[in-house]
Amino acid sequence: MTATLTFETLKSLVADGAIDTVLVCMVDMQGRLMGKRFHASHFVAGAWEETHCCNYLLATDLEMATPDGYASTSWERGYGDYVMKPDLSTLRPVPWLEGTAMVMCDVLDHHTHEEVPHAPRSILKKQVNRLKAMGYEAMCATELEFFLFAKSFDAIRKEGFRDLEPISGYNEDYHILQTTKEEHVMRPIRNHLWDAGIPVENTKGEAEAGQEELNIKYAPAMDTAEYHSIAKNAVKEIAWQHGHAATFLPKWHHERVGSSSHVHQSLWKDGQPAFYDAADELGMSALMKSYMAGLLKYAADYTYFMAPYINSYKRFMKGTFAPTRIIWSVDNRTAGYRLCGDGTKAIRVECRIPGSDMNPYLAIAGMLAAGIAGIEEGLELQPPTKGDVYQGETGMIPGTLRAARNALQGSAMLRAAMGDDVVDHYTRAAEVEIEEFERVVTDWEIARGFERA
Repeated sequence: MTATLTFETLKSLVADGAIDTVLVCMVDMQGRLMGKRFHASHFVAGAWEETHCCNYLLATDLEMATPDGYASTSWERGYGDYVMKPDLSTLRPVPWLEGTAMVMCDVLDHHTHEEVPHAPRSILKKQVNRLKAMGYEAMCATELEFFLFAKSFDAIRKEGFRDLEPISGYNEDYHILQTTKEEHVMRPIRNHLWDAGIPVENTKGEAEAGQEELNIKYAPAMDTAEYHSIAKNAVKEIAWQHGHAATFLPKWHHERVGSSSHVHQSLWKDGQPAFYDAADELGMSALMKSYMAGLLKYAADYTYFMAPYINSYKRFMKGTFAPTRIIWSVDNRTAGYRLCGDGTKAIRVECRIPGSDMNPYLAIAGMLAAGIAGIEEGLELQPPTKGDVYQGETGMIPGTLRAARNALQGSAMLRAAMGDDVVDHYTRAAEVEIEEFERVVTDWEIARGFERA
């Protein structure tokens, strides 16, 4: 695996002509890479210190529209600038793009040069630093699920996103023969990401035709979010390069399985797993139990960060391996929270609620905030549930974006952990998505009622 680049190495590669372009990237509210392509010579000469972007980049929807209602920026305030401050520790090659390197940026206020509090990178960094002050390091991994389609993005768009054809014809979960047919896309995804310094473990077929899963090694929380965002962008770019489309939409068809992005997490202290206690029946430390109790107690509060769009909630259906209840169980894939590695030092909790459309910075930050609250409040963990946890009387995961929006807005825990401005900002983002959906007449409504209503 190629290590991330030092600035001195980058300068040498630029002088030799091996690198001529530097992608200077921030992460927007939707988890996408936004930024500029610099001529590499200009970047190493001075642009490495900072560049600017319009502050609307942290106040748009998926269409890049500029809805009103945000306190941080608006037409009245003139849509000014933010500073993009490259974090040179994140420099890396981009092997799937010729002569290109990449760097991730913190987003700063133009006047104060303080980090913008509602920037996804800032939000996660704040929770990581809270844990660091408690003596812990947050370790995470995300599973990226997505669908590959036979046609390209352009062809699918021109056909109105109709008659979508996955790259394969049948369920390919763990299927070697079928995934061999997709290696012209998946092999370069694995190899290019590895060469970009992203510790890819494996890819596999998932439980639907054309569905893939990409797994990246456990890492510190900030690194995990960065790996996830870069990998998601790479998957789309590499699929496009080979004439295919890749989607991270959680539910692209009501008869097809949805795509998730499970998040594994644990806390470490002084290089040792703080979630492990050999004396416990399941190997769970008291710290882990309180952390998990926090995840459960505040699950509704941070659901928006795990499921940020109308479509996100179409995935939460009984009998689909997507959870519906706020419950934990031991190695049970029907639970919202699954205990993995019980009885070993690899013990961890897997949150199975997030969809493939999550912003990893926000989702992980929400979980860490809830876990911290569980520790600080000394919460006791309820016993695990056994069997089919689609059944029972336990609390339900918010079933709509509106319900998640209301839980986010009313969360005293997240307001204390992240700040009122941050919670209000993302509450407004949820409202924008709801408003946009509610004004549109869908194909389903027309087909159902055109003649019969």
